[in-house]
Amino acid sequence: MAKINDNGSELFPILQPSTLTGLAKLAAEAEHVGDGHLIEFRAMEVRSVLNKSVSKRRLSLAYSINPYRGCEFGCRYCYARYTHEFLAAKNRPADTPDYRDPELFERLIFLKENAAWLLEQELRKIDPAEEIALGTATDPYQPIERTARITRSLLEVFARKSGYRLGIISKSQLILRDIDLLSEISKRNTLVLHTTITTPDAKLARVLEPRAPRPDLRFAAVKALREAGLTVGILCSPLLPGITDNEKALDAMARRAAEAGASFFSAQPLFLKSCSRPTFLSFVQEHFPHLSANYAKRFAGRDFASAEYRGELSHMVKQVCERYGLAPRSTDALLTRDVGNPKKPVQNVGAVVQERLFG
Repeated sequence: MAKINDNGSELFPILQPSTLTGLAKLAAEAEHVGDGHLIEFRAMEVRSVLNKSVSKRRLSLAYSINPYRGCEFGCRYCYARYTHEFLAAKNRPADTPDYRDPELFERLIFLKENAAWLLEQELRKIDPAEEIALGTATDPYQPIERTARITRSLLEVFARKSGYRLGIISKSQLILRDIDLLSEISKRNTLVLHTTITTPDAKLARVLEPRAPRPDLRFAAVKALREAGLTVGILCSPLLPGITDNEKALDAMARRAAEAGASFFSAQPLFLKSCSRPTFLSFVQEHFPHLSANYAKRFAGRDFASAEYRGELSHMVKQVCERYGLAPRSTDALLTRDVGNPKKPVQNVGAVVQERLFG
């Protein structure tokens, strides 16, 4: 029993058993392992890395893997900021972070310990034919991966397996470091890589995705991966109303995708969860103030774009894919199906356009 002071407080509160449970307990016990610019890193002892996926966006994923909790890239539109809220205790102790703060998602990054060992055990329990997506909530190749190498350790597990279906998404050229493992995985498994490039405009990308690699580096990574014989496409998502959702912007993106030899091209409209709205709407107010009222109206009572708007964008995407000979995707999900012809060689873009317009 705890000793009590005259004023009723405990003399040795640190000796008392923790009242925290679940993820809140794991977060509280996570060990500080380093700092970056305005970022803290903690090692978290997790119980699983393979998560059953349930998506309100109706993405038909079976399982997802995120080597990290939180992401350094700080994308203003990020839909995963709410995931830190799961770390909050019901009655938050005064000395713990406020995980409801959406900015904390990019300032406090958790590294999942023993991820490869856990994955090895968990893969034995699932049907290999099920889709597995790596990087659904946080980028598996964010800067800390250079030294933590958690993603690489997971790929080492898949490189020893056969018959699995793995989709990977990233904004980083760091993925090129692992071409050896990716090539090995693709020999005996179905592997599809997805590179998100929201805009080719480096200036816009810098304010929209503050700490993500430049767009030109991502295009170069797509080309290098294709030259290595891997299936990799470009996700031009999300399309931002009044900013990147026009035919001129989509044409520029599709042309660059074709030049890089992308296996497929997809672009989907912005969806804005409540946790992401303050961050994204602040971005709009600062950089596109004339669009503030429009965004406030669009997302006042819903997270997703209207069916009519989605249809308009889908038509534009289909047109640019046809113009540049790109295989389209029916969704931006990290699926290993519906990816066009992965063996299709890199084409001369000028010849494709010439044939489409005058053939």
